[in-house]
Amino acid sequence: MLIVVTGGSGSGKSVYAENYSENFSTKMLYYIATMMPYDTECLERIKRHQFQRKEKGFTTLECYKDLETVNLEPNSTVLLECMSNLLANVMFSEDKIIANEAENSNKNVKDCICDYILNGINHLIVHVENLIVVTNEVFSDNGSEYKETMEYIQALGEINQRLALKADRVYEVVCGIPVLLKG
Repeated sequence: MLIVVTGGSGSGKSVYAENYSENFSTKMLYYIATMMPYDTECLERIKRHQFQRKEKGFTTLECYKDLETVNLEPNSTVLLECMSNLLANVMFSEDKIIANEAENSNKNVKDCICDYILNGINHLIVHVENLIVVTNEVFSDNGSEYKETMEYIQALGEINQRLALKADRVYEVVCGIPVLLKG
């Protein structure tokens, strides 16, 4: 089962997704953390999230980019936190593997990045019983004057749309209240 949980910054989506994952009686409960600890703010956010889930039984895996390399128990539930960090890690990576792939194909870089991330998601879907993906609602803003920021927002929008189409359930968390959008 694929469940997508979206919401704005500070909406309560992470806590909701963590609590939701406890509904499944599976062999293992994994938390795939995608936030790279770049600075003090990131470290504080990571610590806050670790504290929130301390008693919830998660085995945490740090995976910043390559979801297709993650090996998990087949009868497990996985919480992927979060898509926006994963996208930023891939999109702004120093290695140019995806840019080179785009150059050698007839696709643009954004499409190659989206495909790369969604292939990693598909790898997880095939190998686990339940996958909960947390993502961000960043599309209500007025946009940005920066080209890279707009490309990021467009890529996240495409990934979210493709995930929602594939998902069994989609929730948007607004002010801590989950609203079922699909399923």
